[in-house]
Amino acid sequence: MSKERRLTLLRWLSLFAVIGLSAFIFCIRDKAEQLAAYGYPGIFLVAMLANATVLLPAPGLAVVFTMGGVFHPLGVALAAGAGGALGELSGYMAGFSGQAVVERIDLYERITPWVRKYGVFAIVFLSAIPNPFFDLAGIAAGAMNMPLPSFLLACWIGQTAKMLAFAYAGASSLRWLAPG
Repeated sequence: MSKERRLTLLRWLSLFAVIGLSAFIFCIRDKAEQLAAYGYPGIFLVAMLANATVLLPAPGLAVVFTMGGVFHPLGVALAAGAGGALGELSGYMAGFSGQAVVERIDLYERITPWVRKYGVFAIVFLSAIPNPFFDLAGIAAGAMNMPLPSFLLACWIGQTAKMLAFAYAGASSLRWLAPG
């Protein structure tokens, strides 16, 4: 099989995997919160599942906020940041498979030049702020063939920063609600 055919096959498989994974996680989203009962590994899994959906909402930040009041916020942020970064591979794979699914979305057309110009810095920034559109940046990064290690590192840095803020906010609110 030629290199071009293998690449085309890999892109189609990536697209089907992303669609299947997103549908599966969307179906089990109510049960995903129960994984947090397993401590840091559970938080890692919840964050990974919440970020693995492409353009579908999942309850990851609420779990991080809550678990920040139960476990050490730094540990929660590290577990959730790593899980979130791995979960964002779904958007990257969707872009790698071909961006035809989203190329007409106005927001995607605005994010793509930003990711092209600023590269990993755009990924760090966009993954660090709570927004439902980060998947579009991941899709753009995959479509532009951003090196996977660079994408993952940028996602991890941004996700960990965001999760740290939510975990400490959860820990602070628990102290505020139950002083002493």
